[in-house]
Amino acid sequence: MPMYRLLLGLAGLMGAAGVALAAASAHGADASRLASASAMLLFHATAILATVALLTRGLLHGGIGLLAAFGFVIGAALFAGDLTLRQYAGHSLFPYAAPTGGMVMIASWLAVSVAAVVARK
Repeated sequence: MPMYRLLLGLAGLMGAAGVALAAASAHGADASRLASASAMLLFHATAILATVALLTRGLLHGGIGLLAAFGFVIGAALFAGDLTLRQYAGHSLFPYAAPTGGMVMIASWLAVSVAAVVARK
């Protein structure tokens, strides 16, 4: 399915960016924001892979599961993008970008729970 392939590609990019930010955090002075950005990207890249795997097995409701997976992408990108921009450019992506991304990720995890409960048997 094209949407699954897109999600898998995005998860790969998120994983690569997460590793790069982890390295930058380890070697940069006062780069604690980058460690948080890295963690969110790496954790949610893995969550996307798992969500797609569960969707292909029919263990999650298709529409809700897809919404959750794309929510992981959007939420992690907002969160990590905001922290990274603050680190390197000294300003935020937009007001409340990181907390907005965090809320989207929380909602996406809740959506995974709902998708599991309402999945067809």
